Amino acid sequence: MSEIQYYEFLAAERPLSRAQQAEIREFAKGAQITATEFSVEYDDRELQVDPAYLMQHYYDAHLYTANFGSRRIMLKLPQAALPPDAAEQYRVRDRVIIATAGEHVILDVISEDLEEDWDASPALEEIARVRDEIAAGDLRPLYLAWLAAYGEWERDESVFEDEDEDVVEPPVPAGLETVTAPQRALASFLRLDEDLLAVASQAAPGDPAALEASIKGLPDAEKDRLLLAIASGQASQARTELLRRTDPPRRTVGELLDAAATLRPLSTASTARVAPACMAAGQPRRARGAER
Repeated sequence: MSEIQYYEFLAAERPLSRAQQAEIREFAKGAQITATEFSVEYDDRELQVDPAYLMQHYYDAHLYTANFGSRRIMLKLPQAALPPDAAEQYRVRDRVIIATAGEHVILDVISEDLEEDWDASPALEEIARVRDEIAAGDLRPLYLAWLAAYGEWERDESVFEDEDEDVVEPPVPAGLETVTAPQRALASFLRLDEDLLAVASQAAPGDPAALEASIKGLPDAEKDRLLLAIASGQASQARTELLRRTDPPRRTVGELLDAAATLRPLSTASTARVAPACMAAGQPRRARGAER
């Protein structure tokens, strides 16, 4: 079977000039290129330029998918909107990569599934809307990328090492139980299992009583600072900061995967999605580790 690879880029911040479009055509033969969009599908060949280069110099979002199971999303944001140290908390080796390019941060997320059928209908325009959400202080897309990366472990037991079970989750953003439409599109593209997301959302911050107690305990100067942030159009960032003060205890990767596994025997639809290696009567991952 031939290898089919699809590449799509989006210029969201500013359109490309005619000169820039001409530059890209030199190393992207056959691509459909406009001032804001780029798309091309290759059969048994690949793009003759590193997508990271195009992201650094021209575009703000990139989607890649191939009929051999590879998927990739790249998003570029100003460091002022997504500080590198905030993004770094969600890094996952070889799966969620954080890079800087000048005054920008590039989020690079990879998903693999050699057994999955080819998806010929990607939706970059919808997924790329999470850029605006991240810029407004919503870190749910980064957590979804982190969770999807470790969720791949259930499809391929060789993708991580045993010690990765003890990796502690990054800050859990509020609102995981009600993700937005762009976030759902991102999660679907990254093959995030619904049961794993349900487990993760159970510990999302936002308990009203705990939040009320936290706000009452703030010094007046801190309250003034947060009110000024809200009045200055940074309400989402202020909300995220307040909710972070009531964070529940963080879980390990092993605990999240084990908890998701216990849900699956209760759901026929969910069980059908689980890789055979992970279906041993809900057997916990830590117990299965002895078999690897």
